[in-house]
Amino acid sequence: MDLNHILFHLGEARETYFNAISPPIIQSSNFAFQDIQSFRTAITNEMQNHIYTRGNNPTVAILRKKVAALEQAEDALVFSSGSAAIGAAVLANVKAGAHVVCVQSPYSWTYKLLHSFLARFDVSHTFVDGTDLASIEAAIQEHTTLLYLESPNSITFELQDLAACAQLAKKHGIVTAIDNSYASPIYQNPIALGIDIVIHSGTKYLNGHSDVVVGVVCSSKAMIQKIFDQEYMILGAIVSPSDAALVIRGLRTLPLRMQRSFESCQKIVAFLEQHPKVEKLIYPFAKSFPQYELAQRQMRGAGGLFSILLKVDKIEQVEAFFDRLQHFAFAVSWGGHESLVLPFCALYNIPGRDAPSIPWNLLRFYIGLEDPDWLIADLAQALEVL
Repeated sequence: MDLNHILFHLGEARETYFNAISPPIIQSSNFAFQDIQSFRTAITNEMQNHIYTRGNNPTVAILRKKVAALEQAEDALVFSSGSAAIGAAVLANVKAGAHVVCVQSPYSWTYKLLHSFLARFDVSHTFVDGTDLASIEAAIQEHTTLLYLESPNSITFELQDLAACAQLAKKHGIVTAIDNSYASPIYQNPIALGIDIVIHSGTKYLNGHSDVVVGVVCSSKAMIQKIFDQEYMILGAIVSPSDAALVIRGLRTLPLRMQRSFESCQKIVAFLEQHPKVEKLIYPFAKSFPQYELAQRQMRGAGGLFSILLKVDKIEQVEAFFDRLQHFAFAVSWGGHESLVLPFCALYNIPGRDAPSIPWNLLRFYIGLEDPDWLIADLAQALEVL
């Protein structure tokens, strides 16, 4: 399906709402029926009919169609957060006694879901090196039902060979799911490579304006119906119609924002790669990246997220560099219009909290829509303190 049609027309039946260019926000919790028979018909398929906004809302339905098409999926569900989407997709494919194989160092709430929450219900897991297909296969057990991927992850950006993982999982009768937030559907389509379920923190690139928290699950009609009937309806982690409208607005400029972020990031990466105070740069589309060839093969771009390790001896030096930055906001998310930095030294020396496994000299940067030369000048002056 043509990208222009998806972003600007798909799902938008303008003739039904006064030919308005922007879809209406149907801010209604409830939908009325004219007679008993029409209600009986509607209640047999609540995912397709409008009964109660916890199930299906007209504004949210437009967003579902668009994101599903972007990911080359048959259908999608939209949640109130990325972690809610992850939780629903995982819960739908496990039961007591099941086992999950997951890439090591996943998103923190994915880790907690597997390590802390599902362990309470006799669901076990194994974290593996996702860069090594043999390690993934060795971790599969008799009761493994789900292979959970994150390619690339959002800090150190390890990739998995998605086509090979999908083939391996099918051989063992295992469902595959992936967090595709890093690449967005503009730069990677895992379903086309054989993956069963694609998950997004739509808070990031899909919305792109840092004003909505939202998650998406894309898959086959059968899988989406399964999740809708149980996890979606029972747990009720729905997105509001007004937030869905904001994400629809964000999708209009998704390709432009992704291209701008990607091109600016490549220019900034080139500057940092040659800087003597940068010990290591981590970015899937940098030629120094260990999985560069795989990234080129299964991704069309890498967006604006990268990490660096500074060549320093003391944590205070990292803090001094961070304090000199003027044009990067300090925040934990990414994917919006603004450039960000997350210094992992900030997670050290917190009373009552263990230090993270990420080195204290690592900083994760996100490149937004600002002029890249303006950002490079800021990085250059901050590096002078070292």
